[in-house]
Amino acid sequence: MIEARGLTKRYGSTLAVDQLSFSVEPGRVTGFLGPNGAGKTTTMRMILGLDRPTAGTVTVAGKPFSRADHPMREVGALLDARAVHGGRSAYNHLLCLAQTNDLPARRVGEVLELTGLSEVAKKRTKGFSLGMGQRLGIAAALLGDPRVLMFDEPVNGLDPEGILWIRNLMKALAAEGRTIFVSSHLMSEMENTADHLIVIGRGRLIADCTVAEFIEQNSRQTVRVRTPDQGPLSAVLAAGGASVRDEGDGSLLVTGLTPARVGDLAFEHSIRLHELAPARASLEEAFMELTAGAVEFHAGVPDGNPADEPVTVGKGS
Repeated sequence: MIEARGLTKRYGSTLAVDQLSFSVEPGRVTGFLGPNGAGKTTTMRMILGLDRPTAGTVTVAGKPFSRADHPMREVGALLDARAVHGGRSAYNHLLCLAQTNDLPARRVGEVLELTGLSEVAKKRTKGFSLGMGQRLGIAAALLGDPRVLMFDEPVNGLDPEGILWIRNLMKALAAEGRTIFVSSHLMSEMENTADHLIVIGRGRLIADCTVAEFIEQNSRQTVRVRTPDQGPLSAVLAAGGASVRDEGDGSLLVTGLTPARVGDLAFEHSIRLHELAPARASLEEAFMELTAGAVEFHAGVPDGNPADEPVTVGKGS
């Protein structure tokens, strides 16, 4: 288990993490989300003892990670897959880690096999693709067979097969009772992988709940309806206080009314319906809705079509 209590980090006048408290429980995959600049990497570095908190505490299995007797046996972490000596082979890189952490050499072969790198084990890592580098970083995290695993953008550079592999791996490790903490900007992947979410913005905790609860709490009620009488139905629903959008595929997306109310209004006005169903928001939509005020930088897209008109990036308010 990872426990943070009042975790705070300042860099000069910048408050990167602000009174952050949360727990990462074993037996589930916990996603760590937030806009760029929210403080996710700083938080993960403080968990690993790489940065010292300005205030507050964070423990792994009940004690600061800096006091771990056998660090790689307790926590496996992937923060930067590029932090590898390019002149070493994958095998030698992992063997050095094993030897300096009093781990059996046989574990090197086991994690190379697990991550699909056995065939390139003797190749120098400077020739590795981004995806191969990610696999090597994951192999290093798994080397000590730890009970706690932390991954920062683990699917970066992986192909679809690799993404499916790491998704299933994290779920399997959680099913064994391990603590899995993963940060990612890929909302669709988090929706498919995570059981629980911790969401921060501007260094503060803004959500700590299951994925289903997060989507339900941070998205508006929408209804998808299909009818041969789109015009009349749109007018009726708008008069009833709904916002109606033509999806362009023969259906309407209705916001502001329940499915039952949409059905009642259609019945009262003798409008035939071919489909009526609640439209579940995606994790990405709910995330954008919740964190809109916590985004540090906003990109401005020009209204016109001149290709040479610059895209401006300004500091968010």
